[in-house]
Amino acid sequence: MNVAVRTHATAKQASEHFDVLIVGAGISGIGSAYHIEKQLPGTSYVILETQATFGGTWSTHRYPGIRSDSDLHTFGYSFKPWVGPPIATADEILAYMKEVIDDNDIARHIRYGHKIVSASWSSEQNLWTIEAVTTDTGEARTFTANFLWMCQGYYRHSEGYTPEWKGMDRFKGRIVHPQTWPDDIDLKDKKVVVIGSGATAATLVPNIADDCAHVTMLQRSPTYFRLGRNAIEIAEELRRLQVDEAWIHEIVRRKILFEQDAFTKLCLAKPEQVKKELIGQISAVLGPDYDVEKHFTPSYRPWRQRIAFVPDADLFKGIASGKASVVTDEIECFVENGIQLKSGSLLEADVIVTATGFNLSALGDIAFEIDGKPLAFGDTVTYRGMMFTGVPNMVWVFGYFRASWTLRVDLVADFVCRLLGHMKTKGAKKVEVKLRPEDHNMPILPWIDPENFNPGYIMRNMNLLPKRGDKPEWQHSQDYWTEKDEIPKTDLDDKAFVYG
Repeated sequence: MNVAVRTHATAKQASEHFDVLIVGAGISGIGSAYHIEKQLPGTSYVILETQATFGGTWSTHRYPGIRSDSDLHTFGYSFKPWVGPPIATADEILAYMKEVIDDNDIARHIRYGHKIVSASWSSEQNLWTIEAVTTDTGEARTFTANFLWMCQGYYRHSEGYTPEWKGMDRFKGRIVHPQTWPDDIDLKDKKVVVIGSGATAATLVPNIADDCAHVTMLQRSPTYFRLGRNAIEIAEELRRLQVDEAWIHEIVRRKILFEQDAFTKLCLAKPEQVKKELIGQISAVLGPDYDVEKHFTPSYRPWRQRIAFVPDADLFKGIASGKASVVTDEIECFVENGIQLKSGSLLEADVIVTATGFNLSALGDIAFEIDGKPLAFGDTVTYRGMMFTGVPNMVWVFGYFRASWTLRVDLVADFVCRLLGHMKTKGAKKVEVKLRPEDHNMPILPWIDPENFNPGYIMRNMNLLPKRGDKPEWQHSQDYWTEKDEIPKTDLDDKAFVYG
């Protein structure tokens, strides 16, 4: 672990200056640091990370069975071959990230246990001033940077989203959220109810089913899942032929991305066909007598919310074995020994797990100011989901939902490195995006079109996110297959970019 340089907080504390300050040492921050190392040698940079270690989601989430719901051939970085099974555990992902850190000498740039409190831009100095506190001692630390690279993700790591249900205080058992999974919990021979129907619930249920007396997944409405082997046949075959891993990585990435693009287009063109195929996979495991219509047939078309991959059908095998079950109903209230449902049934429980999602956090809950004025990101318009009108020298990494998050880490990093190089060539100290004259009459819309994609954590807090326009350059399209061609061709002298 990197040891932070010690400075003592005083009324006029000395600050440390860097060309680039990266916020977060998760999958985005480590990937971005790699690109600085390779594309901008000699650039000084620091990564500030609140946690005591790297990894972000993969270190803070510790619930049983935590794993990726994207394949690691595309969730892994473009520059580092993934050699394990496509659906990987948190430990496997952390080991992969550690290799990237070690192989590229990134550790010395990371300051762990540094929680950022505020970020202020000065147009007079063309500098960001970042105020942080150390999580172990509470000491104040000040940093200045020419450029701010936000890689902290999009949700609050300290707490998950748990709705307020009537009677929660009456429940005699334990209520836990997967995001803050306690080390001391014992599920052996307990009756457990997992509230939720997404990837977290689908992971938790089969991973605790053997220990529990019984585990029930309680969902208000069904979601879509894809089933398959936790293996990629072409990767296995190429390894059998002793092909170089770098070649395998590139070939398998291209194959998966081609198939994902085709699947996404099919979801839009023939949603009923896709729906039938997805639900048919589940019926094949659960048998003809299981009510898949009620429990696994969503009301929305495929891909309006994220589709989780269930490796080797483990969730459904657990249901078929009788160790797990699914109840589709709504919660009336919590009672002393479980949950009273609106249908009138009682779900008995010793432990209730609220796998109910994230709390959206726009840019890390950091207090931003531009020239002394508080910044509300909801009042800005986004440039390709990376930059924001009126916010100089800053880029945010917001990944993909329909493809692997990390695909956008590489795209954005290439863009930032090109932008910083362009600024150096021009002798510019500042860049911000601005609506062009031809953009002033365009409709200003919410960050994401709810008809296209509508997960609960985005819908609950859309007001916190920047606005988008109806032109491709003024929105985050969530379409990797278009952006992978468009973003590299961005004209950095377009009128949308204002340099100073």
